[in-house]
Amino acid sequence: MDVQTRELRYFVAVAEELHFGRAAHRLGIAQPPLSRAIRQLEHRMDVALLERTSRGVRLTAAGEVFLTESRLALDAMTAAVRRARRAAATTPRLVLALKAGGDGGLLLAILDRYAATPGAVPVDLAFSVGERAAMVRDGRADLALLHRPQNDLTGLDSDDLHVERHVVVLPEGHPLAGRSSVSMADLRDQPQPRWPEARPGVTGHPVTGADQLLQLVRLGRMVAVLPESVRDRLPPGTVSRPVPDAEPSTLVIAWRRESTSLQVAEFVRAATSVTTPAQSSPVRPTAQ
Repeated sequence: MDVQTRELRYFVAVAEELHFGRAAHRLGIAQPPLSRAIRQLEHRMDVALLERTSRGVRLTAAGEVFLTESRLALDAMTAAVRRARRAAATTPRLVLALKAGGDGGLLLAILDRYAATPGAVPVDLAFSVGERAAMVRDGRADLALLHRPQNDLTGLDSDDLHVERHVVVLPEGHPLAGRSSVSMADLRDQPQPRWPEARPGVTGHPVTGADQLLQLVRLGRMVAVLPESVRDRLPPGTVSRPVPDAEPSTLVIAWRRESTSLQVAEFVRAATSVTTPAQSSPVRPTAQ
């Protein structure tokens, strides 16, 4: 059976709001036609997606699955439109998503190396803390500089660029500040940050930027395990100590797994050539 995009949007709104009235307001339509549309969808699918009660609605097991798949389908449609519009642009461009200060000092060398590539196109930089991976998945960006294991690379391919050890950043008066090094076990009960792009299951105080994070550390609200390059920009009132047993952070260049863009492939090749010996052969997207 065919399901229309409109029906998916309607269902997602109801499933997220768990209330037909709020979903109708969100969609800008009246409630009766929304209710009819969802019932017709369930009838055509021969599946109950919602359990209706006097207080609202809740998802059935089938509804939970359909919600996940509907979001993916809508995201894929949105991404397809964005990529098609960009492909039709008179002047082709690449968009690289990155976090300010999160390039391991390699960005200028990468851009220069790519600019020297025959047929290179202009590269726009899109700065984000919480959406870099999502921007590549949904077509807002072609590539992103991400960190493994901190970022979720689901649906993306990537090549390693740079590996950094970690330090813990502490307020000057912290009991651990007097040590020459700190272990992860020492930090087990310490409040720590959680970035917007953290992998599922990571807990901690939500932070949205490095300035906010370092201010909270300076005030004694948390400690933070960060790549050692952060030492160059620590504010007064904070100190750093090595954490030898922390898993290293790997800067990667990431792109959409299904990409067949020649320019994406050339940019990845330029990025890896800055840090990768010439004899290595990292996996890269291929052009068609």
